[in-house]
Amino acid sequence: MKRQQALEQAMFASWGVALIATAGSLFFSELLNYIPCNLCWYQRILMYPLVILLGVASARKDYRISLYALILSSIGGLISLYHYLIQKVPALHELGNACGIVPCNTDYINWFGFITIPFLALVAFILIIALQVFILKNGKER
Repeated sequence: MKRQQALEQAMFASWGVALIATAGSLFFSELLNYIPCNLCWYQRILMYPLVILLGVASARKDYRISLYALILSSIGGLISLYHYLIQKVPALHELGNACGIVPCNTDYINWFGFITIPFLALVAFILIIALQVFILKNGKER
């Protein structure tokens, strides 16, 4: 019974992380009028469906979606990491200039010298990855 409850909580937490990340990206673009760069759009393309997939999976207690959520969040995490490296590693900074209307090396926020929008997305993707791995490992034992 405790394992089932842990799986439910992990799936719900995954959905919550995806929902907060989506709301945050919409806050930055729609309320603060930060124009997303191309890499930001790719991250959004991978995060937004997770809100629906993980929400439905959480409501239905369907843990079979975990593999798909893991794949989407892993790809999103790699894009976020690449984006963050473009912003923070001087040797890669030039790669961001050819990113589109808004350069991908633009720091709209830079809290504490390291927290940027791609960093926030990376943290969200990593949390979802960790929770989905937990579900996959513990769901198979059921």
